[in-house]
Amino acid sequence: MTTPDTRHDADTLLHDWQDVRPPKRYGVFLLNDDYTTMEFVVEILTEVFMLAEEQAVAVMLLVHHEGKGLCGTYTRDIAETKQRQVMQRAKAEGHPLQCIVEEV
Repeated sequence: MTTPDTRHDADTLLHDWQDVRPPKRYGVFLLNDDYTTMEFVVEILTEVFMLAEEQAVAVMLLVHHEGKGLCGTYTRDIAETKQRQVMQRAKAEGHPLQCIVEEV
């Protein structure tokens, strides 16, 4: 039985670590509309994005006054999953709430 070669060249290991970059981050944003209730937006923020009630109200007011509010930043897959959850819940409740994902 042969033993695997576990020797590593120090230069190769150092070079490999230099090429590793953290994953890109994506922001999930809610967009304001004239029909979705503030209560529903706060519910989305607390249940989907796990924000505390006070934070959820602050983000909801930002969406209401500025037209767009950041709910959180995530890796791409998680951001897209959060977006789908928001859109599905909004559709199920009959709200036209829009949610977008942008690289931050």
